[in-house]
Amino acid sequence: MKSDEGSKMLSQNSPPVLETERLLLRGHSLSDFRSSADMWADDNVVAFISGIPSSEEQSWTRLLRYAGHWHLLGFGYWVVTRKKDNAFLGEVGFANYKRDTYPTFEMIPEAGWVFATAAHGQGYATEAVGAVLSWADQNLASPTTVAMFDPAHAASINVARKLGYGRDILGRYGDEEVLFLERSRQEQATE
Repeated sequence: MKSDEGSKMLSQNSPPVLETERLLLRGHSLSDFRSSADMWADDNVVAFISGIPSSEEQSWTRLLRYAGHWHLLGFGYWVVTRKKDNAFLGEVGFANYKRDTYPTFEMIPEAGWVFATAAHGQGYATEAVGAVLSWADQNLASPTTVAMFDPAHAASINVARKLGYGRDILGRYGDEEVLFLERSRQEQATE
């Protein structure tokens, strides 16, 4: 991907620190591996993502992929921690996974978020995703982001809709039916 096609290349190769009222979003470090791997190994967390808990090897590859996105594309994922106790809550950000989807969204950053089971139902996803969307509106060249969901994942779809995602598109990822939602920076500016 050329920098003018999908993102503005940032002068840094790591994510900026973002803060909300309750949360701190920062780049991943090696010390985050255990918390991330534990989260991705939780059946409840992956139920609407892959349905299969991740192995340590898969979690390690994911951690390296997060760093690679920032290094090569100027965008990627953040670790979400709670300010009051620095507890690991989840991961949120943007990616270009070159997924086998129909329709294809190859040049549009894909938003994603995942939270540990203990963090569910407390508004953390809406707060964290809102922060990264504000960052994206200022920093991504693409005026549009897309998010992909299992059509049955009501909680995450609700978060997306609260934050301006719409234009429902039923499509596929591999052999699975998925729901794509899009968000346009221009539409957000006019609301």
